[in-house]
Amino acid sequence: MVKVSFNSALAQKDAKKDAESLIPEDEDKDAEAVVSVRHQSRAWCWCMCLGLALMLSGVVVGGAYLYRYYITGVNEGQVFYCGVNYREEDFMMLEDEQVEVEVEAQISLKQLQERIQVLEEEQVELINVPVPEFDDRDPADIVHDFQRMLTAYLDLSLNKCYVIPLNTSIVMPPRDLLELLVNVKAGTYLPQSYLVHEEMVVTERIENVNQLGFFIFNLCRGKETFRLQRRDRIPGIQKREALNCRKIRHFENIFVMETMICED
Repeated sequence: MVKVSFNSALAQKDAKKDAESLIPEDEDKDAEAVVSVRHQSRAWCWCMCLGLALMLSGVVVGGAYLYRYYITGVNEGQVFYCGVNYREEDFMMLEDEQVEVEVEAQISLKQLQERIQVLEEEQVELINVPVPEFDDRDPADIVHDFQRMLTAYLDLSLNKCYVIPLNTSIVMPPRDLLELLVNVKAGTYLPQSYLVHEEMVVTERIENVNQLGFFIFNLCRGKETFRLQRRDRIPGIQKREALNCRKIRHFENIFVMETMICED
């Protein structure tokens, strides 16, 4: 009988070699590559998070700026709360834009109060005329845009807008009006004035207020908006012809202006 035996040490050695042969030679290299990829992925994630955070902060800051700039009225500018006394006399603005006394009525002092915001950089004046206590005139918001050369009146009672070319012979430019208001506030100019009349007639409806500039768009958006024309410049309309008119009294010069907006 022949007895066959194996050397156990040899067998273990061969098994170890076989096990080693099953492991890829570049396993260590792959492990290093995986670690490198993980580091790169984490770095990329951090970069993405940082970029998103910066974008989000930019959106928040930009949104706040746009809200302040476009929704709340661009910038605060200089705001004045004015009260001016004026004589109740009958002055008319004629076609040559000169003041003429037609009838001198009973002289009595009245007071007009309004809020004026002057945006000198934007060349815009924003006027709010509150509801009068003892008068038949109407409350209104007014925009004088010297860049667009337009004036817009928002009749707060009717919630209607009216637009007309800016009359620079009546409305003081922002710098001059600002100087006048500062002098009134300082007491170097006594706010006692006289009343001047002008009459406007509604001519046509404006369908698109986007083309009237931001300030008038902001005033008139969502409201019926109409064009105005000076009454004494419309052929066929007599001065004393009876029309349905609204009165807006406002202060934007050394005198108080009564703007009558009339329609058929």
